[in-house]
Amino acid sequence: MKTAVQETHLNNSKLFCRGKVRDVYDLDDKILLVATDRISAFDVIMPNGIPDKGKVLTQMSSFWFEQTSDIVENHVISCDINDFPPEFQNASVIIKNRSMLAKKTDALDVECIVRGYISGSGWKDYQKNGSICGIALPDGLKESSKFQEPVFTPSTKATSGHDVNISVSEVENKLGKELTNQLMEKSIAVYQKAYEKAYKAGIIIADTKFEFGLSDGRLILIDEILTPDSSRFWPLDDYEEGRPQKSYDKQYVRDYLETLDWDKKPPAPELPVEIIDNTRSKYLEAFQLITGKEPDL
Repeated sequence: MKTAVQETHLNNSKLFCRGKVRDVYDLDDKILLVATDRISAFDVIMPNGIPDKGKVLTQMSSFWFEQTSDIVENHVISCDINDFPPEFQNASVIIKNRSMLAKKTDALDVECIVRGYISGSGWKDYQKNGSICGIALPDGLKESSKFQEPVFTPSTKATSGHDVNISVSEVENKLGKELTNQLMEKSIAVYQKAYEKAYKAGIIIADTKFEFGLSDGRLILIDEILTPDSSRFWPLDDYEEGRPQKSYDKQYVRDYLETLDWDKKPPAPELPVEIIDNTRSKYLEAFQLITGKEPDL
């Protein structure tokens, strides 16, 4: 089994932050995002990663950023290591195919979640009170039901611990109505375009989350987009309303963890080899189906 890249120690003087998956390096007016192979579930980082996961995430994000650049500007400058500063080119063995040179923006403190189907925390909220993030939904929805139109359900953006669902009005109070409307419109438009393309490839994008920043007053799509880490990918040929779905995403890891006697707090349990290998295969298959090509590993 290949070894997972858990951390990058490239230039600690420029290491800006270490997220659940990405190590971010500050290059003054730019940033370098390096996607490691770390995987988190229930907002806890697992002790062992998924080999090549960071490469798949970076290359899939790059694909989608290009596909949706006609809808909203994004932060990508280059994913070609030859365009990186010299000190990072020297670390090509570690960061090649898993890194993105990006514009630095003022990140907005909100997760922009778009749901095309009801699942996960949204399904739990609906069962309790018939709504998600204060949005009243029709009676009679079943688990995995498709909405008539995609629903925008924002949340807080936690650097550690759990994100918390919030209402659109709470976002308006934080960011203003005009910017909130832009976030909603752009998020839904990007989701719809990606949904249609993935559907033709045999994958349902059930929901996904986006992050945005501001650069000179312009709204910029940032971080990662439409990956198996940030989305629910379901096989179209197995979809059936009224039950949980098979997936090409990290729901597979969550489902395994739910079988354990674990309180979903650190430290997380070790993942068995079978779970690691199967998760890697699911990520690779999703990439191949959606992009029509093999990732560069």
